Amino acid sequence: MRKFLTACLSMAFCAVVFAQQPLSNDSVIKMVKAGLDDNTIVTMIQSQPGQYDLSADALVALKNDGVSDKLLGAMAARNAQPSIPSAPGAAPAATNLYDDLDVGVYHDVKGTWTVVATEQVNWKTGGVLKSLATDGIVKGDVNGRLKGAESSTKLNTPLEFLIKTPDGVEATDFQLVHLHQKSDAREFRTVTGGVFHASGGSVRDAVAFEQSKIAKHTYKATLPANLAPGEYAFLAPGLTGSSASGSTGKAYTFHLVE
Repeated sequence: MRKFLTACLSMAFCAVVFAQQPLSNDSVIKMVKAGLDDNTIVTMIQSQPGQYDLSADALVALKNDGVSDKLLGAMAARNAQPSIPSAPGAAPAATNLYDDLDVGVYHDVKGTWTVVATEQVNWKTGGVLKSLATDGIVKGDVNGRLKGAESSTKLNTPLEFLIKTPDGVEATDFQLVHLHQKSDAREFRTVTGGVFHASGGSVRDAVAFEQSKIAKHTYKATLPANLAPGEYAFLAPGLTGSSASGSTGKAYTFHLVE
């Protein structure tokens, strides 16, 4: 019983004296000189964070200070183990590899996610563009128009994108549209709230794609394998919500080569 009480008191003493910092060679020497038995010190070494200098000179110094071979073995074994968390049960904070990315659409360039360049979209009503009715643009639609016949971003299949979204938004809230090429511009048709035909509700310029969430606010978007070469754009959420003639927005555009 006396040994048991002594061990308990020794453990309590050690917990108070050494709980504030990781154990070291000096900590072990202090416990030895305080008269604690080897079993108590071994328990402290095994249960507390610590890093020990066990170089040849340090070993000689430890032996000279009365540290037993049993304690040296416990110190060596502790060095070979991973550090114990300072708070029992506390898990390290999760790290999002994509935290540094701004909201936007990215594509892989030699293993690095690189933002897809944006272009300004100009909006006009179908009535204003009625001269283009032969291309399927009808009165009542709202038509997006981008300057230039091609995007500066040229991509090949397979197509995989990374989409970083703001709070409350998923990757599929970014609409992907097929752009119709003109001599000096690219166009797509939309109505308020989506890229659909104004009367029938059938999809014309919208392109479906698959998404998978890989981190907070971060999605991988995979486009169809049979997507035809041509011009495309990701429209950010809310971009198609304005039907006012002349209103502007931005789109992430790319040219699918093959």
